[in-house]
Amino acid sequence: MQLTGMQGAKRKVVYVGLYEFIAIVLSAILLEMMSNAGAAESLGLAIAASAVAIIWNLIFNSLFERWEASRKQQGRSLAVRILHAIGFEGGLLIFLIPLVAWWYDVSFWQALLMDLGLLIFFLVYTFVFTWAFDRIFGLPASANKSCANAC
Repeated sequence: MQLTGMQGAKRKVVYVGLYEFIAIVLSAILLEMMSNAGAAESLGLAIAASAVAIIWNLIFNSLFERWEASRKQQGRSLAVRILHAIGFEGGLLIFLIPLVAWWYDVSFWQALLMDLGLLIFFLVYTFVFTWAFDRIFGLPASANKSCANAC
């Protein structure tokens, strides 16, 4: 079953909300496992990182969809999905390393290693989540050949 017709701001809000809710839960668990911090401290960092990720997500996906709409070839191939996941997670890494270093009072090197652990997991998570979201809600207008100009 596919829920179609969700486009624009509504689609972005639903996407980000679902993505970040699941991400908070999973990243809190992963952060607790990778650090000496407790569950509450790791959950706090997961929520702070989620706030950063929401802002980055809105910016990145707006730019990505603008680029996507300008392409002659419509649709989301495997290569486009991989590009999306790497672009989003790479940008997020730049923002989160200083946050993790400050939050846990660790060196940038330690924060980088922790972020790389999360990055590996979230590269897969971003790819799978976006694929599942598109399967459930349909493609955005920017990637849908049949409505690229009309939707």
